[in-house]
Amino acid sequence: MINEMLSYFADAANWSGDAGILARLGEHLWYSLLAVLAAAVIAFPVGLFIGHTGTGTVFLVSASNVLRALPSLGIMTLLVLLMGIGLLPPLAALVLIAIPPILAGVYAGVANVEPSVVDAARAIGMKDSRIILQVELPLALPLILGGMRGAILQVVATATIAAYVNLG
Repeated sequence: MINEMLSYFADAANWSGDAGILARLGEHLWYSLLAVLAAAVIAFPVGLFIGHTGTGTVFLVSASNVLRALPSLGIMTLLVLLMGIGLLPPLAALVLIAIPPILAGVYAGVANVEPSVVDAARAIGMKDSRIILQVELPLALPLILGGMRGAILQVVATATIAAYVNLG
């Protein structure tokens, strides 16, 4: 089996064309990028709002844990059955997979900013928008990037099963 795999990769004909390895790699990375960007557009503002205000924390944790527990292939298959074949169902499943880590990273990062730092920013006259942009986001950046890294890892790993639902 290993010899067959090595001979497949050694054959130059498998590297070019529309069905070649490089084309499939580009397709895989494109779907992954689209899913992570869409998930970030959805999860980042929600996590920022909940982390800053503290409202909806119980709902966020519950919804995030429910989304993490769903099997990826099951989500993709269900969405394909409901929405039909095409780009949208697998992409929606990948977005659902990417939302929890981004949401958790942004929420945890913003919520764990030292309250005395936020109070000091308010004491010097900063409005909430400036506190978020100039105080909370820079201090929360390590956890935000950790959530993004987790989302990217999960999406890139899961995008390989999109072929089972007819997506390249």
